[in-house]
Amino acid sequence: MVRERIADDIYVFTSQLYAQVTAGAILTKDGVILIDTLYFPEETKAIKEFLEERQGLKIKYVINTHYHADHTQGTYLFPEAQIVSHAMCRQLLDTVGRSGLEEAQAQDPELEEVQIILPELVFREGVFNLYLGGKTLQLHHMPGHSMDLTSVYVTNNQILFASDNSMPVPTIFDGSHRALVDSMHKMLALEPDTIVQGHGEVILRGEVESVIQNDLDYLAKIKDEVSKVLRRNKPASALDNIDIESCGKSRIPLNGLVSDLHRANLYRLYDELREETAVTEGSVS
Repeated sequence: MVRERIADDIYVFTSQLYAQVTAGAILTKDGVILIDTLYFPEETKAIKEFLEERQGLKIKYVINTHYHADHTQGTYLFPEAQIVSHAMCRQLLDTVGRSGLEEAQAQDPELEEVQIILPELVFREGVFNLYLGGKTLQLHHMPGHSMDLTSVYVTNNQILFASDNSMPVPTIFDGSHRALVDSMHKMLALEPDTIVQGHGEVILRGEVESVIQNDLDYLAKIKDEVSKVLRRNKPASALDNIDIESCGKSRIPLNGLVSDLHRANLYRLYDELREETAVTEGSVS
């Protein structure tokens, strides 16, 4: 795990074991707000040791930005903290999250002790403000990568923890292309100085606007390419001919994993656009 200090009292922890997934810590005089945890217990335990033993602070809150295991699986290691999320995240953890953990534990003994911990402090709409030790965190529901996703804006520092709405290649996963585009525009409207991505490197001051615009260009390009496949009545397999470079992204980040994410985006968008077309045609008839 790599630890990076991005402000006097803010750290980012990046996994070296699982797709460079990130977690963040906001340190205050009254305790710590932890934004996500990491997939493997050993890495989250290292975060806990650094914050509680070396810094002498207690973790008061753990924010689950969305239900995916690589962001929530270490939550059980903080039994005294209050867990915060969007209401949809809590619901998904209690259903899909439980079944996913059972499958993962059957394949990996290292996850045997992991438990699903349901958030107890949830919000449903608008912006939820969290205050601790002079820090103000705004929790914005920003569906996109997944429909329950929350971005966390640290107003004192103008740092946005965008979670998986920001990655080396934008990833729809089990969210929606339309929602991700909308959320990226909301990210721009916040005018953050720095963005902490859900996976990969921190986007620093001066790069934020251009990086988000590049992501929007990518999303527009894949929509155009997938729309062509649908208009020409080609099979879904034709999507395999749309490589990531032709859509404006490199295949190098995340040790090449981005190419797989790109391919998954195309198939997810293919289904999304086909469903939208069916609904439109049905309403006309």
